Amino acid sequence: MAHDLIRKIRERLETLNRSERKVAEVILSDPSSATGMSIAALAQAASVSEPTVNRFCRNFETKGYPDFKIKLAQSLAGGTPYVTRAVESDDDAKAYTGKIFGATIAALDASSRQIDTRLIERVVDHLSQARQLFFFGLGASAPVIQDAQHKFFRFNLPVVSYEDVLMQRMTAAAMSTGDVVVVISHTGRTRELVEISAVARENGAVVIGITEAESPLAEQCSEVIGVESSEDTELYMPMTSRIVHLALIDVLATGVTLRRGKDFLPHLKKIKDSIKPTKYPRSESA
Repeated sequence: MAHDLIRKIRERLETLNRSERKVAEVILSDPSSATGMSIAALAQAASVSEPTVNRFCRNFETKGYPDFKIKLAQSLAGGTPYVTRAVESDDDAKAYTGKIFGATIAALDASSRQIDTRLIERVVDHLSQARQLFFFGLGASAPVIQDAQHKFFRFNLPVVSYEDVLMQRMTAAAMSTGDVVVVISHTGRTRELVEISAVARENGAVVIGITEAESPLAEQCSEVIGVESSEDTELYMPMTSRIVHLALIDVLATGVTLRRGKDFLPHLKKIKDSIKPTKYPRSESA
């Protein structure tokens, strides 16, 4: 069942010029595979240039190829409620596997192009100078903050993650200047997180939000890494947004690692070496 973007491409196929029609034909022949293609791969498959692909995308009211891929993944189906917008109830394993990976790749690609690296530098500054570091998140964001704690404890820095609202509230009330809290929320509209962020900031903490830029939570943050996503988590299960949040945690942890410099690497090696005895050695290749 095709909706929106795929339907529009089919309807306008005969009105496109020769080069753009080649792009359309490649996409329509296998939309699920197209969602996972890079712009170079699609251009090669259609025997056209990359600027032609970009021109084609803008003809369909998208900002460019990354935005086009997101809308293409969404248009593959109206979605199965409480699962994901990309999947229909009659999809087989090949179909839903391709859709999930395609939508995720497209979301990561789009987010990587939107990120302000100067903002990343400022956030890394705050994290590197923190007296104490906290990660707050609820629901689907809970695994993200746990991953963040796992990454950041290596920096000889007091760090903890809380997914319990009462612990978040009490911790925010005890914060002071020098503390940094990273609050992760897809929608930025969860009342408890907005209120807790306001309390933390009033007490002198730096509040960093990984959330939608124009949200109530964003208004309470010192810095906001805006993550724009068309994923409707009120009807569907959070998927691509959670993966983007995890990638951002990796970006920030890498930034702090590089900021610490080469002299810090022996400490990281010491931690890594400590778990070697817990694993079986790799098998020697024949």
